[in-house]
Amino acid sequence: MRHRGLTLQLAFQDWLQGGAQEQQLRPPHTSVPESNWGARLDPFTDYGSSLTVTLPPELQAHQPFQVVLRYTSTDAPAIWWLEPELTYGNAKPFVFTQGHSVCNRSFFPCFDTPAVKCTYSAVVKAPSGVQVLMSATQSTYVEEEGVYHFHMEHPVPAYLVALVAGDLKPADIGPRSRVWAEPCLLPTATNKLSGAVEQWLSAAERLYGPYMWGRYDIVFLPPSFPIVAMENPCLTFIISSILESDEFLVIDVIHEVAHSWFGNAVTNATWEEMWLSEGLATYAQRRITTETYGAAFTCLETAFRLDALHRQMRLLGEDSPVSKLQVKLEPGVNPSHLMNLFTYEKGYCFVYYLSQLCGDPQRFDEFLRAYVEKYKFTSVVAQDLLDSFLSFFPELKEQSVDCRAGLEFERWLNATGPPLAEPDLSQGSSLTRPVEALFQLWTAEPLDQAAASASAIDISKWRTFQTALFLDRLLDGSPLPQEVVMSLSKCYSSLLDSMNAEIRIRWLQIVVRNYYYPDLHRVRRFLESQMSRMYTIPLYEDLCTGALKSFALEVFYQTQGRLHPNLRRTIQQILSQGLGPSAEPSMEPSAEPGSTGADSPALLLGDEAPGSTISLRDVNVSA
Repeated sequence: MRHRGLTLQLAFQDWLQGGAQEQQLRPPHTSVPESNWGARLDPFTDYGSSLTVTLPPELQAHQPFQVVLRYTSTDAPAIWWLEPELTYGNAKPFVFTQGHSVCNRSFFPCFDTPAVKCTYSAVVKAPSGVQVLMSATQSTYVEEEGVYHFHMEHPVPAYLVALVAGDLKPADIGPRSRVWAEPCLLPTATNKLSGAVEQWLSAAERLYGPYMWGRYDIVFLPPSFPIVAMENPCLTFIISSILESDEFLVIDVIHEVAHSWFGNAVTNATWEEMWLSEGLATYAQRRITTETYGAAFTCLETAFRLDALHRQMRLLGEDSPVSKLQVKLEPGVNPSHLMNLFTYEKGYCFVYYLSQLCGDPQRFDEFLRAYVEKYKFTSVVAQDLLDSFLSFFPELKEQSVDCRAGLEFERWLNATGPPLAEPDLSQGSSLTRPVEALFQLWTAEPLDQAAASASAIDISKWRTFQTALFLDRLLDGSPLPQEVVMSLSKCYSSLLDSMNAEIRIRWLQIVVRNYYYPDLHRVRRFLESQMSRMYTIPLYEDLCTGALKSFALEVFYQTQGRLHPNLRRTIQQILSQGLGPSAEPSMEPSAEPGSTGADSPALLLGDEAPGSTISLRDVNVSA
């Protein structure tokens, strides 16, 4: 496939996107067999159907041809329509698309595999006053026609075609970057990122070669955005909720910057090897943060993520097939279900191990730069990366490093369980040691003496990742003795309540998991103020695994009108599983909202949530 041409019309009043698509293709190398020209729609999976096109017999080998498809999308998984009330400004309707991994087949007909890349263009007509943006290298607006024109000059897979439209205003934050946001959010977004994105892009270019996408813009989306961030080329999508958590914002944007080389330019050819994008992007992200913020900060963030990886491992078990880097994707299984911390952190550990084999991070940077130059704008498999690595370092090939006992490349790719080796994080000990010391104090005897010593440590001066790591350790140890929770609340509750949402949700999960009723009003206030799945799903899951189901129902009935329908359905599923197999929470409160069945953990909710206590708190998914 060579080019995709989209003609789209957005109809907010009907939540309808109409379109036509022209696809420019080449037939196979051999002549097309005799057949009748036609098309048929075949059953495929629960998330799409296959369209089979039969080519006319007179079409010659290598002769380009076009297929034009006209279609309408309404209730499509890729397209998220928002009423004005679900935006921050409450002024205009909003729509965005989210194509990863295979949702864009509901946005436009396509070869929905990362192995197929092509350029694309789009013509989009939208109501007056609505700003439209796409992940494209060129864009123009014809005001008298009310039409936007977009063009992506580099080949990209279908999942990286993205659109957003709403009440969005721009502000420049660097020579090749601007932020887009609703007017009420624009000053905050500008202040947080002004000058920083250019610093990160320049660091990445020093490591991995020229940035090849022209502009690097960022659009902040309403809290209904289902993940934290998405690396759409030229236009990173990121959830506005993360703006209040500075360190998470920095890491998430740098991760998407790294995808410009690893994932967007060089893409995994199959979803079974998603680590080729995520593991390499995570490694590159940490090289960039080391260059800009130092090794100690990078080691702290890595320790925080690896801690979450081991938590996920304990929940799933070491023999879980999804802990492999080369996951076997069964027919009909949605690849989105493979998004987990193994893809990111186990993949990162393997890439870090490769960097250690060559003995010098700078030499490994040179290899990755050559790898990107060789494979840019194509899709690869793991063997391409590993063959290139051994060719770049022939001395390592002579030493048969790919076959070292216990660390074989094949075992890295196909063994279940934790990483075969993890990075040395001792350079971050100045930041992680105080966390360990404080946690040990709170689990020591006698409590009075330990609490007195702990209260002398001022965590208000800690980095966000330090406080989050400390709270995660307490969460792992929950349920805690009630006297410990009472002392923790006395010492920290008011302070933590003034911190960002990443901190507050962790403390509130401790409150819920330990049934600490004096602080339950803080849980209610938090859920009343949040519309994002990343800050609601984990709390509802915890509330519904114990004696607080009636409280969860009460809060949900009061807040459901402010939630996106997709999120509302997810929470309803969590609540109904907490209520037992035959119950289903209605949209209105019943006379006895607290009547519940036996306790049961929230189950995997398909496309709607990562599920169970692994949840978004642990994954904090940035695609």
